[in-house]
Amino acid sequence: MTTTVLVAGATGDLGTRIVRALLTHDAHVRVLTRSASSPAAARLVAEAGGDGPTAGESRLSVVEASYDDHAALVTALAGVDVVVSAVSGARPVIVDAQTALLRAAVDAGVRRFVPSDYSADYRSTTPGTNRNFELRREFAATLDAAPVRATSVLNGAFTDMLTGQAPMILFGRRRVLFWSSADQVLDFTTKDDVARTTAHVALDHEAPRVVEVAGDRVTARSVADTLSRLTGTRFRTQWAGTTGTLSAMARIGRRLSSDDPADPFPAWQGMQYFVTMFSGEGELHHVRDDRYGDEHWTTVRDVLAAHLGTDRA
Repeated sequence: MTTTVLVAGATGDLGTRIVRALLTHDAHVRVLTRSASSPAAARLVAEAGGDGPTAGESRLSVVEASYDDHAALVTALAGVDVVVSAVSGARPVIVDAQTALLRAAVDAGVRRFVPSDYSADYRSTTPGTNRNFELRREFAATLDAAPVRATSVLNGAFTDMLTGQAPMILFGRRRVLFWSSADQVLDFTTKDDVARTTAHVALDHEAPRVVEVAGDRVTARSVADTLSRLTGTRFRTQWAGTTGTLSAMARIGRRLSSDDPADPFPAWQGMQYFVTMFSGEGELHHVRDDRYGDEHWTTVRDVLAAHLGTDRA
């Protein structure tokens, strides 16, 4: 029987990838948007329409509803088997909007819910050390009390961050920063691999409460070694302090920050994420990359080689 999946946050970066991954399976996909005229939603429909005779409107549709309109949400969720949330934000989104979506899903008779976690293991982090994880933990408590079957996807950090916003690799200085230990295991997964896994989870009616995957598991030391081989130039690790010091810096940065409190990724939040990773608190301990068969996983080396435009052995 074909599964009907509603994707919230479908026009965002990860959400779009999840929709595309779902359309490679026998699934009906509904894109939830606040505006039916969304250009991003229109592009997804156009893509689906180009996939053959089983695609188009029969495979993907757009439904319009605001998170503060319970009746409209219930209508949008009618006949849906599983909700996949890929929304991104701070409290108004991760807690408030997802709670509204969950309540509507319950009233519409939806059986399963995949929350917007897609992170390191937030369940055991020390309170006060990571705002975004605390929001996920708060919503998880609400989700676990609801009469739906929930599955969270935990994947560590997005590998894509290593060549972008995460200041761990200083390419110009040929340094790889670490806090406390250069040998702490760090979990990374690309957004495309997370999207593929999430599609499998959405269609797996027996999926457990948590599915852990890691496209690659590395250390700061192994990343430096990989960069040295890729570039032919020695990259070294550089101690940047302890995780305790970094946590204190994040607290000060948060207190003094003039950033929008609704911004999900201010600079101090990035510091908090590194605290979670390098302290080991967010490390995944039940990774099952083979749960959905023999998949190709993009490694940290793959991402760095693509960024550098090289493929040295």
